[in-house]
Amino acid sequence: MREINVNIITQTVERLCIESNLKLPADIEKAIRDASKNEESALSCDVMQTICDNMDAAAEMNLPVCQDTGMAVVFLSIGQDVHFTDGNLYDAVNEGVRKGYLNGYLRLSVVEDPLRRKNTGDNTPAVIHTEIVPGDRVRVIVAPKGFGSENMSALKMFTPSATRDDILTFITDTVKKASSNPCPPIIVGVGIGGTFEKCAVLAKQALITPLDCPNSDSFYAEMEKDALSAINETGIGPAGLGGKTTALGVRIKAFPTHIAGLPVAVNIGCYVSRHKEETI
Repeated sequence: MREINVNIITQTVERLCIESNLKLPADIEKAIRDASKNEESALSCDVMQTICDNMDAAAEMNLPVCQDTGMAVVFLSIGQDVHFTDGNLYDAVNEGVRKGYLNGYLRLSVVEDPLRRKNTGDNTPAVIHTEIVPGDRVRVIVAPKGFGSENMSALKMFTPSATRDDILTFITDTVKKASSNPCPPIIVGVGIGGTFEKCAVLAKQALITPLDCPNSDSFYAEMEKDALSAINETGIGPAGLGGKTTALGVRIKAFPTHIAGLPVAVNIGCYVSRHKEETI
C-alpha cells in the first residue's frame, strides 16, 4: 500500500489548471499549424494564421490561449494500492482548482446553481471522474472545458437497428447544426455504447485522446477517418467562414451496451481543446 498525501493532489491540480490554459497540447498545435498550410482561400488562410499568431502571443506573454478558461474537468485514474491521507480526495481536487484559477488569474466561469446563476467566485466545483486501476500510482488529467463548444454537443439514443452510416450522419449533422458557434476548426469526441451517462463520459474521454493516436480497433479508426472527411466536406471552415478545415480530428471510444440500446454522444471541442496530465 502506497500512501499519498492529498496536498500533493491539490498542488498537482493547481499546476495543471494553469499550465493547460496557457499552452495547447503538442498534437493539437501541430494539427492547427499543418491545417493553416492547407487552406486555399485568402479568408480561411487569414483566420488560420490569426489562430497561430494567437498561440504564439499566448506563449510569449504567458497568457491563456482563450479567454474562456473553462469549467475544470478532472479525470483521476487511481491505483488500487493507493491510500490517500490527510483529507478528502475530492476536497483536495477542488482546492487545487480554486488555487489554480485564482493564482493563475484565470476567468471564473462556474455558477453554484444552474438556474439561480450566482458565481462561485473560484471556478469550483470541478467535474471529477474517477476510475480504479491496478498499481500504486495516480494519473491526473485536467481538461478545462469552454462552453461555446460544450453547448453544441449532443446525445442520441439510437435503437440497435441503426447503422454505421446513421451514426456518421448524426455526427456530421451535429457539426452542421453547430456551424460557427464552437469556434472551428473543432475537435470531435464520440462515445458509442454503454448507457445514457456512460456514452457521454466516453465522448469526453475521446475528446482528449491525442490526435496522433487513432483508435486501436481498425473498424473505429476507419470510422474516425470517414467522420472527419464528412465534417470537412461541409465547408463550414475556420471560424465558420468557409474552407477545408472544419475539424482537426475525430476520436471515437466504444463500450459494450444492452441488446436493446445504442447510445451515441458527440462532444464538440473548439481548437482550444486543452488538457494536461501528470502521474503521481
